[in-house]
Amino acid sequence: MKFTPLNDRLHNYLLSVTLREHPLLKELRHETANHARGNMQIAPEQGQLMALLIQLIGAKKTLEVGVFTGYSSLSVALSLPEDGKVIACDVSEEYTSIARRYWEKAEVAHKIDLHIAPAIQTLDRLLAEGQANTFDFAFIDADKENYDGYYERSLQLVRKGGLIAIDNVLWSGRVIDPEFQDADTLAIRALNEKLHQDQRISLSLLPVSDGLTLALKC
Repeated sequence: MKFTPLNDRLHNYLLSVTLREHPLLKELRHETANHARGNMQIAPEQGQLMALLIQLIGAKKTLEVGVFTGYSSLSVALSLPEDGKVIACDVSEEYTSIARRYWEKAEVAHKIDLHIAPAIQTLDRLLAEGQANTFDFAFIDADKENYDGYYERSLQLVRKGGLIAIDNVLWSGRVIDPEFQDADTLAIRALNEKLHQDQRISLSLLPVSDGLTLALKC
């Protein structure tokens, strides 16, 4: 067998023996579950994996493209040292107002620099300011049509040995269904194929939640 399928019972077991969720992360997750777009929230085991990766690479300066209500940024900020920093990009004051509330409650707001603007603009400004090769970690989880642009800019911004994590790369299975030819699905397919051939990175696509690609800058 190539993999063990996760039914609800086995997934619940997985969580019961691995998840060490900060109380405020749990509170945020439950609040977001009742949000009209709550399906956009990452899974708790994914947040915990990202926190572990932050610790593994000794990250201090990180980038987030797509904040929503803040579960991923809170997971990362809690794992960063006191002088660590998250540069967070989003376009929604409404969604990120929830994130800000939890950053404050967790006493990590000083670690997070939120930019409300199209992420491409923010990333281009960071590059123009000379911040290429200064980030340790980047997480991409925003509008799918711009994934390639986010990836290319993140690849410039992270240092050699820095890590880029890209969410939703399995796209609920639509990536292998030829009936889906919408712009988002086409963009994810194209990026997956591009990354497979990209010699600038070391690559692994993990079947975590909706698919998580890890790209290590060579």
